[in-house]
Amino acid sequence: MARTAERRASEISTPFTIFLAIACGVSVASVYYAQPLLDRIGADLHVGVGELGLTTTATQLGYLLGLVLLVPLGDLVDRRALIVGQALLSAAGLAAIGLSGSTAAFLAACAVVGVASSVVQLIVAYAASLSGAGQRGRVMGIVTSGVVVGILLARTASGLFAALLGWRGASLVQSAFMLTLALALGILLPRERRQRTHIPYVRLVSSVYSLTTTDRTFRLRSLLALFMFGSFGVLWGSVALPLAAAPWHLSTGQIGLFGLAGAAGALGANGAGRLVDRGRAQQVSGVALVLLPLSWVAIQAAPHSLVLLAVGVVVLDFAGQSLHVTNQHLIVAGSPATSSRIIGSYMVFYSVGTGGGAIAATSLYGLAGWGAVSTLGAALSVLALLIWVAVGSTHRPTKERHDHHALPHRQSQRA
Repeated sequence: MARTAERRASEISTPFTIFLAIACGVSVASVYYAQPLLDRIGADLHVGVGELGLTTTATQLGYLLGLVLLVPLGDLVDRRALIVGQALLSAAGLAAIGLSGSTAAFLAACAVVGVASSVVQLIVAYAASLSGAGQRGRVMGIVTSGVVVGILLARTASGLFAALLGWRGASLVQSAFMLTLALALGILLPRERRQRTHIPYVRLVSSVYSLTTTDRTFRLRSLLALFMFGSFGVLWGSVALPLAAAPWHLSTGQIGLFGLAGAAGALGANGAGRLVDRGRAQQVSGVALVLLPLSWVAIQAAPHSLVLLAVGVVVLDFAGQSLHVTNQHLIVAGSPATSSRIIGSYMVFYSVGTGGGAIAATSLYGLAGWGAVSTLGAALSVLALLIWVAVGSTHRPTKERHDHHALPHRQSQRA
């Protein structure tokens, strides 16, 4: 069975991995494309900005539901069919956004897009299950970079499309992208030849609880992700505020260019995946967790220096995505056959951290300014580092086994 798995791993070529990364980037962009267009959407639908703030809430809640209810299904049913189906659902939801005539219809469509966009984690799990231990870090590094680039560039791309076609046109263009992607996925994704889990669906959707309470590797890596992505959410949820204020007064398009700096840092994290493949996960984790709080030393200078801010953004995204790739590699290693429920459960911590960090940062900025926001981001990074120093630096994660019926938490208990 191990030899069969390795033969399948050899089938994952670099071009195919890049295709999966592009699929992730296009899919995740659907969650974020509307954020810079809220003013235009509000004017067209005749609602206030406060009410339109529910857009992010509806989309993120939908995404969280997708992580819990749909992503674990990848271990139970044909993952290829599930991926194509969710991509089609995302295309339909985006079309509904572009055609919506009321706030209620708009928010409902946003929730549908959020649910469907959890397909990103199905694709990540698909890549993880097909790649062998010797190449999983590299594969997941490339695929994860696609996710990050999609998140960071979504706002810039939507602004450009909206300038040409209006916000409705921008949504319909994204819908067309997702429809094209669904067709490409249906053609290019090979059918998986694997033994699927026989775990009941109820146990699958409760995996985030069972894995957290019984799997030490999962618990540690998810806690690190919670605080790391909390710091990430603090930055990207509020950095537009000091940039739009004095002395910079940057436009939405100019602010969006900082996403390019973040993308540069994320792309640089590809090397982390290769190091993990060579057995250096502990070293990568340690370096990344030291860099995270250091990045905030530069980020806090946003009201005074755009250059320092850009440097801090690159460092934070590089460190964060290096840790993210390492986390996913290690939690899947114990049981690649059940990667869907593992990745879906792990991403619940991502969603809570990112959303909580963004909400807290926006509120804190209004009360105490950018200095307080930077302190919050640095504090979350330091918490992750302290957890690592106390527990992670001495913990040895589970090594991969090729028992496709074993539960991950049972394997980790033997570690």
